[in-house]
Amino acid sequence: MAVWKFASCDGCQLTLLDCEDELLPLAGQLDIRYFLEATSAAGPGPYDLSLVEGSVTTPQDAERIQHIRSVSRHLVTIGACATAGGIQALRDFADVEEYLSIVYAQPAYIDTLAHSTAISRNVPVDFELRGCPIDRGQLIEVITAFLSGRRPHIPDHSVCFACKRRGIVCLPVANGTPCLGPVTHAGCGALCPAYGRGCYGCFGPSASVNMPAFIPLLHRDGMSDTDVTRVLRTFNATAPEFADASGAPPAPAQPEAPDPPEES
Repeated sequence: MAVWKFASCDGCQLTLLDCEDELLPLAGQLDIRYFLEATSAAGPGPYDLSLVEGSVTTPQDAERIQHIRSVSRHLVTIGACATAGGIQALRDFADVEEYLSIVYAQPAYIDTLAHSTAISRNVPVDFELRGCPIDRGQLIEVITAFLSGRRPHIPDHSVCFACKRRGIVCLPVANGTPCLGPVTHAGCGALCPAYGRGCYGCFGPSASVNMPAFIPLLHRDGMSDTDVTRVLRTFNATAPEFADASGAPPAPAQPEAPDPPEES
């Protein structure tokens, strides 16, 4: 296995390191050959499984991800940056050249792309694991699934299911609190609603969303058009469902995906 970093905060890689005891039963089956967050030792490929954190933001990134894909039997993207561009995708809505001239004393030395793109917009991926950061239980399930040669079992329903399971009173219904839970992919365990805060969508859109019907509910609960745009452009700005609803520019064409691993 290999773990790779692109433009990101390293939070999803740290989630893997935090697994500790959960990884021990798999230790005999895993040979982690490349993981610079954990060790400077770097073993050559090819790799059976590559986990990729971060988005493509430079020309060098665009070349490197092509190489990683070519030496990886399976490639899994982990986290909002890798699956939907991340917070850095806010550059997609602005003039990057203007930013460079304002922020950097020598902008000529900065080599960057105008857009921050998800890994799947550059190469085919075998599976996407959502979250900012990802859930370690889901991460262990993904690793175990690929070790077993089966498709990972990651539920694609909304956060509302997690609220029901935990017995959390619906915040919009009970308190009129704006909440993205009905359109957000489960995985956080309804962490924010458990503490009385509306979900703000850090796991990206769930499998089936109806944004035209949902946005009026956010307006009903006190969010302005600007508020809605901002919350949809936070962690998963280029996820198609959120991007369309927030008026984002069209995304580049997506590469053809490989066939999924066969069920064992």
